[in-house]
Amino acid sequence: MTIIALKNMTKSYGPRKILSDASFHVQDGDFVGIVGRSGSGKSTLLNILGCLDTADRGEYFFDHQLIQSKDEKQKTILRRDHIGFIVQDYGLIREKNVFYNIALPLLCKNVPKKEIQYSIETLSNSLHIRNLIDKYPDQLSGGEAQRVAIARALIRKPKVILADEPTGALDEAAELNILNLLQNLNQTDGVTIVLVTHNQVVADLCKKRYSILDGKIVEV
Repeated sequence: MTIIALKNMTKSYGPRKILSDASFHVQDGDFVGIVGRSGSGKSTLLNILGCLDTADRGEYFFDHQLIQSKDEKQKTILRRDHIGFIVQDYGLIREKNVFYNIALPLLCKNVPKKEIQYSIETLSNSLHIRNLIDKYPDQLSGGEAQRVAIARALIRKPKVILADEPTGALDEAAELNILNLLQNLNQTDGVTIVLVTHNQVVADLCKKRYSILDGKIVEV
């Protein structure tokens, strides 16, 4: 089943055209890597997929819903409930502990405290970060911080995870650890992942690979 579909998408910033009549499909359960040179439009594409940006022309369907027909409130709800984000700088709130950082998406939905507690205990055990729950972001290693960021992305049980250079700030050992975790989430739990990277080692672990060339999204 197709979970993401872009049709004839065009996006420009001033005179610079980033996407040009680009089309792109992701099936439920895919692990997709998007590669390309710096400035080719990888992050722009990810922002469009995450409903953080809009195209100038074309259609975007998420789970068979036409995104252009939705207002900002509806897009916010879709992001909150169905899309998990993992970014290179982790995006953690430094003034809050790990428990709060993971819980934040559920707190925004007014989920009962007992349910939040259970969800975090279950997820933190599966990601081997139970011992980090009371720590703060500046007490974590890069690999630990990225695991916390992944937990935050997963806590809502999203349909899709969008990852922007998720291992770009990590050393080789931590990078391998996070990649194994993402692979396991995809293969064991069936989580659909769309990952942007400039790292060929990371890209080679994806089931499908695409590149943005002259504004087109092409399989490589």
